[in-house]
Amino acid sequence: MDAEQPTPEATQAAADKFRADYTAVREQVARVVVGQREIVDGLLTCLFTGGHALLEGVPGIGKTLMVRTLASALSLDFGRVQFTPDLMPADITGTTVIDEVETESGHIKRQFAFQRGPIFAQMVLADEINRATPKTQSALLEAMQERSVTVAGTTHELPLPFFVLATQNPIEQEGTYPLPEAQLDRFFFKLQVGYANRSEMGEIIARTTGATAASVEPVLDAKTILEHQKLVRRVAVTERVRDYAIRLVLSTHAKGRYSDGQFAPPMVNQFVRVGASPRAAQALILGAKCRALVDGRPSVAIEDVKAIAMPALRHRIVVNFEAEAEGVASDPIIENIVQTLPVEGV
Repeated sequence: MDAEQPTPEATQAAADKFRADYTAVREQVARVVVGQREIVDGLLTCLFTGGHALLEGVPGIGKTLMVRTLASALSLDFGRVQFTPDLMPADITGTTVIDEVETESGHIKRQFAFQRGPIFAQMVLADEINRATPKTQSALLEAMQERSVTVAGTTHELPLPFFVLATQNPIEQEGTYPLPEAQLDRFFFKLQVGYANRSEMGEIIARTTGATAASVEPVLDAKTILEHQKLVRRVAVTERVRDYAIRLVLSTHAKGRYSDGQFAPPMVNQFVRVGASPRAAQALILGAKCRALVDGRPSVAIEDVKAIAMPALRHRIVVNFEAEAEGVASDPIIENIVQTLPVEGV
């Protein structure tokens, strides 16, 4: 027997609570983090859609601070992994050790016991993820996708909600290992953190060089977050909006070996080697649902899809050698697609 559908009144009350909680978390983060409103909204979108976030930016602009502040505003188990070249997969997932226990008869019994790693947290900061070797990076793949870890043939479920926030520095190449495409695709959003402007820099200096420090209070727990994640998925999407998101993803597929390039604009055919996967379409729809809910709308608009196209697609497009030679990154390609793709499909 199907579960009862919530009444319109109950759905409206849940939507109002979602917006109130979203605003409360955002305000708590703003106590410490100056500016970066778009980045904070991106992190919250990942949180409420059940996705993971990759933050990229130069050192010293507050990526780690932003994650730690968000963790302080949530009543979740928090774990941090500082990625280094000597880090091993077992340092993340955990390992099986020999444990000694005393039996009722007083004898010492040796048995194997699984010692959990830092990945067994509801919110995990993977700091400077591109400093670890591919072998260690791959340890996150199963955890991010399946919400479980397999060690010595035994699968261990991770706590829910499970939220990975990874940071990486784009300017240092020595001693780093670029993330493989399979792992990049598992990040819901890639958020590029920029510099503060003049007024924001002044506020940062005032807050960090004074005698008092801002405090952050937890305003949201795990149970409520899981309820909000379910609510986001119930937001309505029309066939028109869904088709636009699909065509947006197909527009990243250049004509060639893997696609006929039906929707690809000239810029994609010229500069793109590999386009976005179906996970990109999922991210577009779920992210747009969250955005509509935050704005108090009952259904998703095409503008919602356009608004999140950049963080949802930029890490899922692989440019070719010509693009690298001319200094063309994925962002201007996505901008071109959004500007040229017709709203109405053929």
